Amino acid sequence: MWDGPFYRVKRDGYEICFVPGAGEDLDEVCNVDMWVVRDDGDRWSGTVFTLAEVQRIMNRQRRAGEPEGEYWWCWDGLIVRDPGLPSMVKVIDGLVASGEYETVLRHIGPESGS
Repeated sequence: MWDGPFYRVKRDGYEICFVPGAGEDLDEVCNVDMWVVRDDGDRWSGTVFTLAEVQRIMNRQRRAGEPEGEYWWCWDGLIVRDPGLPSMVKVIDGLVASGEYETVLRHIGPESGS
């Protein structure tokens, strides 16, 4: 559901909060910041990219002569095969179910004052 600039997906025990671009087709999202927020307030952040988006970014950087055009790294990046929030939610649900989200995403702790 939309909540201002955020698209929130409620789950049992946690919520996934995405920040898609204004007017972006949710079935075509290929690069988006997100958080997993557990019911206890603990938060984990990441940026989800599709394989195609990583290639597009690297190609742009290569054309610009930037060294990043030859490699890819992202501290809290999660690369998924398919675009769209529904497929990203499926991947994140799997990471939460297995506990791997604690390795893949960046722990940012509870909101201030929580």
